[in-house]
Amino acid sequence: MIRTNVQPSDPMEDQPTIGIIGMGAMGTMYAKYLSEGGWKKINVCDRSDKFESLKATYQGVPGITVHRDGHAVSRISDFIMYSVEAEHIDKIVAEYGPSTKVGAIVSGQTSVKAPEKDAFDKHLPADVHIVSLHSLHGPTVSPVGQPLVIIQYRAPDECVHIVESIFHCFRSRYVYLTYEDHDLVTANVQAVTHAAFLTMGTAWASHRSYPWEQGQYVGGIETVKVNIMLRIYANKWHVYAGLAILNPSAKVQIDTYASSATDLFKLMIAGDADGLRDRVYAAREKVFGVRAHEDGGATPIFLTEDVLDQFTIGGRPASPSGTSAPWTNSHLSLLAMVDCWARLSIQPFDHLQLAATPVFRMWIGVAEYLFRSIARLDTAINAAIHDVTHRSNDLEFVVAARGWSQCVAFGSFELYRDRFEKTAEFFASRFEDANKIGGAMIKAIVASNGVAKQ
Repeated sequence: MIRTNVQPSDPMEDQPTIGIIGMGAMGTMYAKYLSEGGWKKINVCDRSDKFESLKATYQGVPGITVHRDGHAVSRISDFIMYSVEAEHIDKIVAEYGPSTKVGAIVSGQTSVKAPEKDAFDKHLPADVHIVSLHSLHGPTVSPVGQPLVIIQYRAPDECVHIVESIFHCFRSRYVYLTYEDHDLVTANVQAVTHAAFLTMGTAWASHRSYPWEQGQYVGGIETVKVNIMLRIYANKWHVYAGLAILNPSAKVQIDTYASSATDLFKLMIAGDADGLRDRVYAAREKVFGVRAHEDGGATPIFLTEDVLDQFTIGGRPASPSGTSAPWTNSHLSLLAMVDCWARLSIQPFDHLQLAATPVFRMWIGVAEYLFRSIARLDTAINAAIHDVTHRSNDLEFVVAARGWSQCVAFGSFELYRDRFEKTAEFFASRFEDANKIGGAMIKAIVASNGVAKQ
């Protein structure tokens, strides 16, 4: 049995043999940090047709041995992680699970745990342990300080301690959940957040324009919208598809978000200022605990427009008034998000402290920045009713939100992929800059004061 407090500095014979099945973006990230952390027995594999190229990639990389398939990895590894797409987890565990070494600890790095749990229950031998994982960040984000979910399912405490020791080198923050709680929390934290940014991208692509290069969406809150939208579309479609389609809670939330966007837009085009204000301020009180006549509250993640403007893509052109102030905007995507949280009784700050992703931190940060200020929120409401500058964009946004909701409801991965990749193609030329700026924004949040550090 591996010691529970095993370390990379221990003699090689005392170290666990670590196995990774699936060397996509996340599997590659795990292999990188485990190798750099000093572990000396790391076995990896991907599809058999990638064997030669994978072997060439890892030639000379300390501690990493490439195998032809999951059978070879499973039969010799003390800890095995399946880093595969949620839609394929059942098939892959069915193939390689029976080869699992007796007494090994098996884990999964899928974003949706219900299919993973079912696959492990069906296909893993009874004499192996299950301690699952999920890093709540993308492959281009450093794991340092980020939440790493640990799920103790079919294993004694000793196995959990071994997993904690293996991943100590990530310097992540451990979050302990059940399989069921994981899927609920990740739906609250990730699914509807991703849907908002996917919707923005589809709306702008349908409009056939890069509005931030035309004097719009260039400062403050807009910076987050544009950069995170681009960052999401620069990733692979399946990173988001499994979470949206296979998680029942996610489907409800994505549908509610589309419904909120639609309802608010109807109030806008009806010119119902009182109705819009009442609904927005009711959501404000329910989510942020701030009454209609109250301003401020807890310290926001982002303190000033100037902080956000450090990361602008499109420059800082003057507004229609001739000043450098940002253009007015209805911020329909944010109004709909807070309205959705209120309707579903989601308390985002609870999840912020528990298992927030970098994207969720930014999204709740700008939501808080808008909603805690009466002046900013009233400006958005006034723009929604009286300023038609963004009206066509808002229309495209509502259509796109409903389209994504319908796509998820159909449960078709191919439809999701087609919709995602067509939008991504439109923005492809902007991805490199967005990834650089997005990475800097995430570092700024981690280093900032307030809830980001909790």
